[in-house]
Amino acid sequence: MIDPAILLRYCGFIKEFDKSETVFTQGEEPRYYFQIMHGRVKMNNYNEDGKEFIQGLFTDGESFGEPPLFCEVNYPANAVTLQPTSIILIHKRDFYTLLEREKSSCFSVLKALSSRLYYKSIMAPDISSNDSEKRILTLLNYIKTQHKELTEEFYVDLTRQQIADMTGLRVETVIRTIKEMEANHLIRLERGKLFF
Repeated sequence: MIDPAILLRYCGFIKEFDKSETVFTQGEEPRYYFQIMHGRVKMNNYNEDGKEFIQGLFTDGESFGEPPLFCEVNYPANAVTLQPTSIILIHKRDFYTLLEREKSSCFSVLKALSSRLYYKSIMAPDISSNDSEKRILTLLNYIKTQHKELTEEFYVDLTRQQIADMTGLRVETVIRTIKEMEANHLIRLERGKLFF
C-alpha cells in the first residue's frame, strides 16, 4: 500500500493492539487512516439478531476504513484485531496532505478502494442467492485472485466461521457445503485445512 516511511514522515505513528482489541466501532467518527504493519484485522457488523457479518479481512501492508474518511460519514462497521497487530495511524488532515503531495500514494489508495468495490460488486448478487456453493466459490475465487503469489492451489486462511460470516451463511451450512465441494473435487481438505 503506502510506504510506511512516507506515512511516518507525514506525522503517522505506530500503535500496538492486542488480539481482539477494537480499533474503531460502528457509528464512530473517522479521524485516522489505518495501515497494518503486522497482524490481522476484521471489519464486521451485526444484524438485529446478533449474527456477525464480516465485511472484510485485512493483513500486513493493507489499509482499512478509508471510505468513511473520504465521505465524512461515521463508520458503518467495527474494526477488531484477530491477533496482536501493529498499525500505522495518520490523522485525517495529515493524510489528506500526504495524498495531495504524494501522487503514487494517492494512486495506491485508489487502487485498494477500487479492489474492495469490485469485491462488494461480485459478492452482492451471490449473497442474495440461496446456492451456498455459489456463495462460497465466489468468495474463494476472489480471495485467490487477491493472493500475492498466485499458484494453482493455495491455502485458504479462513475458519469455517469466518467463511460463514463473510457469505451470510450459517456455519453448519458452510461445513456441509465444503464437504460436498470436496466430494466434487472443487476444493481439497487436508487435516482440516482448506485448499482451493
